[in-house]
Amino acid sequence: MATTGINVSQEQVEANKCKENIPEPCIVVIFGASGDLTKRKLLPALYHLEQSNLLPTDFAVVGVARRDLSATFAHDMHDGILAGGGVDKDEAKLDKFMERVQYFATEFDNDEGFEKLKAFLADLDKKFGTKGNRLFYLAVAPEFFADITQRLGKHGMTGEEGGGWVRVIIEKPFGTDLESAKKLNSEVNSVLHEDQIFRIDHYLGKETVQNILVFRFGNGIFEPIWNRNYIDSVQITAAESIGIEGRGPFYEAAGALRDVLQNHVMEVLSFVAMEPPDSFEADAVRFEKLKVWKAIEPIRVEDTARGQYGPGRVGDRPVVGYREEERVSKESQTETYAAMKLEIENWRWAGVPFYIRAAKRLEKRVTEVVITFRQPPLHLFKGSSNKGMESNVLTLRIQPDDGISLKFGAKLPGPTTNVAQVEMNFSYADAFGKSSANGYERLLLDAMLGDGTLFAEREGVETTWALMTPILEAWKAQKVDFPNYEAGSWGPKEADELLARDGRAWKV
Repeated sequence: MATTGINVSQEQVEANKCKENIPEPCIVVIFGASGDLTKRKLLPALYHLEQSNLLPTDFAVVGVARRDLSATFAHDMHDGILAGGGVDKDEAKLDKFMERVQYFATEFDNDEGFEKLKAFLADLDKKFGTKGNRLFYLAVAPEFFADITQRLGKHGMTGEEGGGWVRVIIEKPFGTDLESAKKLNSEVNSVLHEDQIFRIDHYLGKETVQNILVFRFGNGIFEPIWNRNYIDSVQITAAESIGIEGRGPFYEAAGALRDVLQNHVMEVLSFVAMEPPDSFEADAVRFEKLKVWKAIEPIRVEDTARGQYGPGRVGDRPVVGYREEERVSKESQTETYAAMKLEIENWRWAGVPFYIRAAKRLEKRVTEVVITFRQPPLHLFKGSSNKGMESNVLTLRIQPDDGISLKFGAKLPGPTTNVAQVEMNFSYADAFGKSSANGYERLLLDAMLGDGTLFAEREGVETTWALMTPILEAWKAQKVDFPNYEAGSWGPKEADELLARDGRAWKV
């Protein structure tokens, strides 16, 4: 049926922009700066902040890695910023920004190197007026998290005694199970206070994830029906059409549950299910998220499904199976598809199933939340077609077609009462225009401002691992006949059966 768009003028967009705080002068120090993340995401995001006049005037970036890239680093970062989009190569701001991009080479276990780095940063404080404020970003493999943090502490780079601040962003995965997460937390917390630690999940930088809270708590018509009395079920899907992209060793150790479900999907679930916080201060939001995770009943292994893709076709091209990917075991038991049913035992959600899944090599890339509402208590239009009497469905599209849609029944034109499903649709791109932002802008800015609202905290990380670790252990003990779904399909039949036994089906 016809789709109704929503138009927002550019004048409205500009008029509704909030006045943002500008961080204090600081140096952003990126460990692992030779990696892809720095070039593709972090430097473009920092420059987008510069374009928006959201960076302090006294500011610098230092890339730190083990190889000596001092001759090429600035040039590579310049290219990465241009490739990130929304940037004219002749912008005067870009040249001035690049003057503040520096490089320092050291091994991550080299005490002498860290002592020299400390002196290097002190010299930059004098040169750029950054006042000793530091944001360290650990864009490194997880095995280096504790080592780097311990050496920062050992060499006096984590203290805030002089009036400046020090914060550390740590990339996921933050642990591989409950025991490893607790160990890493203890190691990091032995050097840093909890309010200095910013455990980053890039999903929370996405506008469409943040918009879940605005949609729920900024509109009077949705929150009154956001409960078990009106909602039948909730589905959260994080599907990729791509494979493991040459990351065989990483994915063999991770799998879909560790890589996506335990962090990205559980964060989205908390935004969907949380109670209204007292404010949007970090502690208030984190408290409500934690309450959701703690209210989730222990997950039964029979309420889970897993799969591994075999050869197939994605779009119009053939692709190999997971076991044929580079540096993957021919007998691998690593799941590339993970799904489960969750129950949140609280007043709002008791009896409402949450079905969540994450996977590689499905038919298409889509991340979305699908909320199915209960049917009316009485069907008055008995003569109408059954198709028109389907449940109302609200879809929050996180990527790639960012937006929101609502399906509902409407009368078909004509002398008889027939009902058809129609859809109202809101598209971010249509309403606000396409953006070159990559999601790291908000997270980097918040970390510089000391706002931890969109970052994970210790108890939350350990609570989600406590839910997932028993499933990982159960799966490890049960060998599965993989592969069990074809690349380019929608996954294994076991995942469909997980919903079918409740009389439901995946919506996408």
